[in-house]
Amino acid sequence: MTDSESQNEYEVAVVGGGPAGLTTAVYTTRLGHDTVVINRGGGRAAMMLDTHNVIGVTEDVSGNEFLQTAQEQVEEYGADYHRDFVSDAERTEDGRFRLTANEVEVVVDHVVLATGFSDVRPDPPLPRTGRGLHWCLHCDAYMFVDQPVWVMGTGEAAAKVAMIMLNFTDEVDLLTRGDEPEWSDETDRQLAAHPIDVIHEDIESIEKGEDGWLEAFVFEDGTRRAYRGGFPMYGSDYNTGLAEQLGVDLNDDGTIAVDDHGRTSVEGVSAVGDIVPGHNQIPVAMGQGAKAGIGIHYRLRKYPRSLEAIEAEGEVTADQVPGMSPEMRRRAREHNANASAPPVEPESGTADD
Repeated sequence: MTDSESQNEYEVAVVGGGPAGLTTAVYTTRLGHDTVVINRGGGRAAMMLDTHNVIGVTEDVSGNEFLQTAQEQVEEYGADYHRDFVSDAERTEDGRFRLTANEVEVVVDHVVLATGFSDVRPDPPLPRTGRGLHWCLHCDAYMFVDQPVWVMGTGEAAAKVAMIMLNFTDEVDLLTRGDEPEWSDETDRQLAAHPIDVIHEDIESIEKGEDGWLEAFVFEDGTRRAYRGGFPMYGSDYNTGLAEQLGVDLNDDGTIAVDDHGRTSVEGVSAVGDIVPGHNQIPVAMGQGAKAGIGIHYRLRKYPRSLEAIEAEGEVTADQVPGMSPEMRRRAREHNANASAPPVEPESGTADD
């Protein structure tokens, strides 16, 4: 095996660089496992103009800034990071996994799928994301207290979200954009019992203020209705291509089926973040990543050696520990030395003293 080939072997590969994937990588790296992150870029978190509901992170931090800081932390702890797109995943003859991207190919013991989903975007015209077009009710509803809000769609989710928004404002419109409603008769009766205007005309144009925020929609019948923002509810396209290549079980809604620590139906494959069931929230994703990272550590760590392994391989000798690879030990020592270095004291005097 050449040096270049050995450098492409890892214990853990995380595919995806959102909050869930990067948190998993932080844990596996700090728990001593050679880890690589391969991230195509973009994603739902990267679209955020502001960060909400994340304790310790102020709202003026954009999604890109949040992710960039997380990426730098992962690399500082010793993980490798590649901006690339993984197109193929397969089992190797020795039971590991080979991931092939455009510029890199890796062989790993454990794969973490953090590939997320893409929101189905409605047809234009629409405001810019974060300036009147919003994807996360639990993140952004607070922004619209006592503000006029639109919800767009024809399914059950659109009707439910429109009613939920009445907890925050008394001005909620449900826009079907000329399409026939698909919500149930029961939901239709429920909707009729709430003070929500259902607008069937399609949108002809939008009006924005000088700050770029949405101010109003103009409909095809000439009606102008003012809005601060709203939520399109057209569903999600889950990025499960790699999961399907590996034979991972999916749920009926298109998400990956996992247990409480992100383990899938295929041994050695985990999944975290928006690709699995649950609330699509940064703190939730980070919690999933932490639990998955710890679960992977339980699977991959060398010690304690089980009694069965001791019977087969013998006792653990001094020259077999620590259980980390030499490269991970080197990176950890380097990081810890930098982190514990004493602060540089300013000089006691200046030329003007």
